[in-house]
Amino acid sequence: MFIRKTLPYAVLSACAFAQPGMAAETTDTGHEERISILAPIVVTATRQAQDSFDLPVAIDVVEKENIQDGQARMTLSESLIRVPGITAQNRTQMAQDPQISTRGFGARSSFGVRGVRVYVDGIPLTMPDGQGQPGIMDLGVVNNIEVMRGPFSALYGNSSGGVIQMLTEDAPKTPEVSAGVMFGSYDTKQENVRAAGNADGMEYLINYSQYSSDGYRDHSANDKKQGTAKFKFNLNEDTKLTTLVNWFDQDAQDPLGLTREQAFSNRKSVVNAANNANTKVSRSHTQVGFKLEHQLNADNALVLTSYVGSRENQQYLPRNPLGTLGRISEISREFWGTDARWDNQGHLLGKPYALSVGTTYGKMNDDRVDTNTANGVSTGILNRTEKNIASNFDQYIQARWSVLESLDLHAGIRRTKVSLEVDDQLLTNGDSSGNVSYRKTTPVIGAIWKVTPTLNLYANYGKGFETPTFVEVAYASTVISSTPNLNLKPSESRNFEVGAKAFLGDNTRANLSLFKIMTDDEIVLANTVNGISVYTNANKTSRNGAELSVESKLPHNFTLYGAYTLLNAKFDSDYTTVANGLIASGNVIPGTYHTQIYAEAAWKHIESGFRTAFEARHNSKAYVNDTNTDSAPSYTIFNVRAGFEQQLKSWRFSEFVRVENIFDKDYIGSVRVNDGNSRFFEPAAGRNWLLGLNANYRF
Repeated sequence: MFIRKTLPYAVLSACAFAQPGMAAETTDTGHEERISILAPIVVTATRQAQDSFDLPVAIDVVEKENIQDGQARMTLSESLIRVPGITAQNRTQMAQDPQISTRGFGARSSFGVRGVRVYVDGIPLTMPDGQGQPGIMDLGVVNNIEVMRGPFSALYGNSSGGVIQMLTEDAPKTPEVSAGVMFGSYDTKQENVRAAGNADGMEYLINYSQYSSDGYRDHSANDKKQGTAKFKFNLNEDTKLTTLVNWFDQDAQDPLGLTREQAFSNRKSVVNAANNANTKVSRSHTQVGFKLEHQLNADNALVLTSYVGSRENQQYLPRNPLGTLGRISEISREFWGTDARWDNQGHLLGKPYALSVGTTYGKMNDDRVDTNTANGVSTGILNRTEKNIASNFDQYIQARWSVLESLDLHAGIRRTKVSLEVDDQLLTNGDSSGNVSYRKTTPVIGAIWKVTPTLNLYANYGKGFETPTFVEVAYASTVISSTPNLNLKPSESRNFEVGAKAFLGDNTRANLSLFKIMTDDEIVLANTVNGISVYTNANKTSRNGAELSVESKLPHNFTLYGAYTLLNAKFDSDYTTVANGLIASGNVIPGTYHTQIYAEAAWKHIESGFRTAFEARHNSKAYVNDTNTDSAPSYTIFNVRAGFEQQLKSWRFSEFVRVENIFDKDYIGSVRVNDGNSRFFEPAAGRNWLLGLNANYRF
């Protein structure tokens, strides 16, 4: 109903703004030049570089200047808040990954990022069970971030409500070294050093950073060391090999969520559970990825991507409201995988086409040990010792065919198999081992109609699915001796999308997308007792909404940007849980925001090297539980950033200052959905600042 009512008005508006008369005013700037200025080239949508303006998908790009300039470069939430359709909430603490969801997928995640697939240079940061850890990546070396929503995300497999791909910088042709420092509120400090360039046909980029902060809230101190090394070898004119090494080591305290009374009376406080159980996390992660690209001829290429890594994670968790008891969850992970793809292009019936065919395999092997604690100290009593093994084996094909000069057809299909295995090695209450496999074929199809050189209309449809993660299958009941919940079903969705992309005059680009998503067997929380969570399948849910972004490059180096997201995410049928009883049809899916707005006005003074920007952000209220009996209130905050850059022969110096929440607004930065102790709220920081300095020397 939403799309049927809204689409005619949206299309008429887009056509009115992008009439040929307006395009004719720019005789000195042709269509191709305008697109190169305002419509970026992307690779995520079709796996081959293509102009985003001519793709039948909702895809946006966050450029380097919006990732690195005037930012702490510590979490993806800093950069993704400007993308329509994406919710990227800053928890104001580093023990958990940022709360990232797209069109409501992933909004319920308690740990890591699920429902959204995350990649860096084609290497997955999402494990085969569907849970991802984007904190692996050093944002200081990311050149841009491509964010795709909608049906075509299903071509990346399980848990693909959307795809976020970070693409790292290439090395400069001239060798350079740089160093920087950053200071900020709450005793925040960061130092980084970097070297990049070319040597004997090898391109290299090496970056190391160290970050520490006491955190806004009590018991939220964090220390993180991080390193990235990228090497590109041009083996010959047709073959190149890229190696990417990522490493980080982190210790962070977890202040947990607060009850409503605590959140609005003492925002910086922590509950007894955090202090008494000494809730915290220690992580270390190392991975190496390889990408081999070989051009067979002008029309055929082979791409082989492989990766291997290990991760150690020790987390202190509370188990009851009093906070005296808890548990230590220790996971030692090994993972590896590969993707082999053939890219082909040519002509079919005299019309150009592009084709990609590939297969991918991934595996993770977790050794997991859970130990009880009392007052934050291990009791030595084990309640879990097991191996969690997950794997996926997928095959996919994706094609584009330009059947007419003004009409492109896109289609694809992916066959996915995900296997989960629990090998119980405790055996105190019998053998709780078990395994389960999920298989699904997800087809997608889309078309884009190039109405005029400045207006494209598109539509697409696809199916998707999302398997349970190991977090969700861990327990079938809320007793410690519970068997795994291997009867939990994957959720399955049908996705519809229509949209318009337009150039409005010679300096403005607008994107509009309308979507409708219907999901069966949504995975939801059934009950939580003493920190043990059990999940179940709801019946039907729906997500309807709209996304709009507008960017203008004005005279005198002014830039305006705005993004608007409307989302109606709700349960479409009744279901019952142990904890909350009947959940009525029509209730809003918790953790989702009906309205999100981001706006930015930026200006550069080229002669002096000065730049500045003013940011505004608004989020409507968000329900925190399935019963919709409590919610985090809406908020609007404003930020400002400014910087200088100076060039002195071979030296380049830069400085920046950033002030967040300049009017010192009290608001809830993120919510913990369906928390069993009603500790739903994570307050965001008040007014805070960052100051950064950097020096770069080019040889």
